[in-house]
Order: sequence, then structure tokens, then C-alpha cells
Amino acid sequence: MTASTLTFAEFQPEHLPGALRLTQQVKWPHRAEDWAFFLRLSSGVVALDGSEIVGTTLVTRFGPVAVMSMIVVDARLRGRGLGRSLMERAMSGLDAPEVRLVATEDGRPLYEKLGFESTGSVAQYQGEVILPGAMAATEAGGAEWLSPADAAEMLPALAELDRIATGADRTTLLEALADVGRLAVLRREGVPVAWAALRSFGRGEVLGPIIAPDLPAAEALLSLVASECRGRFLRVDTGVGSGLGEGLSALGLKLVGGGLKMRRGSASAVSRPQSHHAFALTAQALG
Repeated sequence: MTASTLTFAEFQPEHLPGALRLTQQVKWPHRAEDWAFFLRLSSGVVALDGSEIVGTTLVTRFGPVAVMSMIVVDARLRGRGLGRSLMERAMSGLDAPEVRLVATEDGRPLYEKLGFESTGSVAQYQGEVILPGAMAATEAGGAEWLSPADAAEMLPALAELDRIATGADRTTLLEALADVGRLAVLRREGVPVAWAALRSFGRGEVLGPIIAPDLPAAEALLSLVASECRGRFLRVDTGVGSGLGEGLSALGLKLVGGGLKMRRGSASAVSRPQSHHAFALTAQALG
């Protein structure tokens, strides 16, 4: 069997059980609900051997930026060009000036051949949250949870902070996060300057993104979430060099791996102020 003997189709909700089988095969933690959340925001391509799903990829469009993710190939077909074929089909006609993804080292050679270049690394922390005395005594620096009504009202302001940090228009992502999880905000002099989202994912919960102007603001949001999640399983994906790793380790989270941030093209021709940064990813699949 080769990639040329397979058929390809647009990723539809009925393909989710087959996609879940593939991520279970490679021991990724994604639940059916996590796949459905990604597909809600994305389009994609599946490869089929008859009626069986043997390969997937998703593309999520955030204004001038597109994010590719969930590039998974059945173990029987690896090394036969199926991953490349899926990516080329997914990118066909994609007019986004910048395309991003988070890669494994194994996937890096393929992505480089397709024109992607490395822009940094991601560190994955996870584990059961403990609450050290120092953090327990901290009152989260003014960070607070938003009610659903307050989150809806504040969403345009939070989306603008996110745009400054990421260069992408992720309004649809914020709406989805507010729908399935909880949003937290940090105000300074009454003005929202940082925010984060917490939602169910995989073995427990995931904190991300964390959008903040500086490390103390990011740590204030982390402190609030840690107080909420004490004794529960939490995952955080942060950029290597963000400064957040020490605080995550202090909470009992272990560094268990990561990924390589890659980009093709650039949406940053129009300069934007770098007053805010993404201290944690929403997910490796979404940036």
C-alpha cells in the first residue's frame, strides 16, 4: 500500500473516531472532546484506506496566520510520503502569509523541506499541582476569574492583547475557550493587562494561553490557577526562555518533553508593538 493508492477527503465530524484511534496509537493524550474542540476551529484533510482513517492534518486560520496541527499517520504507512501528501493538500490554496506549527524532531526534516524554519522551542510541563508556601501566601497579584458575562464583555479587549502578543486574530479561539473553559484576567489600575484560560484536556486540565506584558503578570495568573487546581493534573506548554519554567517546577509540574516552533512565511511585515507576550500556548496544536 502506498499514499497514491489512498483516497483523501475533507475532515468531517464523522472522521473523529478514526482520528482518535491514530492519536491513541502514538500515545497522545487527546480525548474525543479535544479532537472535537480543534475541529470546531479548523478545517482539515483525512487519508482513507477504504473507510479507515489512516492520516490526518488540520489547519486553523487566525487572520493573517494559519496553524497546522494534528499531522498523524498510521504506523503501517509511515515513511511512505503520506505526511507530506496530507500537508500539501491541506496547504493547497491556503493564502495565509504565515503558516506555523509545532514539530517533533522526527518531523522536522519534512517541514524544512516544505519551507518551514525553526523559530524557538516549547517546553511541556505537567503533573499534579502542589502549592508551595510562598505561592500559597501570594494573593495572585490581583488576578481574578471572570464570570461568563464579564468574559463576553471583555473579550474584544482580551483579543487585542492576544493580537499584540501573537500577531494573529484569534477572536474565534477566545470565544471557544470562554465556552468550554474559564478565563482569568489581571487588571492594573482597573485596566485588563493580562489574561489566561483553563480548560479540560487529556489527563486533566491545561492552562493556556497566558498573555501578559511581563513575567510577574504571568506568574500572578499562574498563582490564581494553581490555587484552583491544587491536587489536580495540570499541563502547561511554555516557550523555552519565557521564564515561567521555575514557577511551574515549584508547583510540582515536571518537564516531560516539548516541541519545535516552526514558521513558513511571515505576517509581521507591518510592525506591531511587542508590549505583550504569550507565556504559555493554548495547545501545541493551536499555538
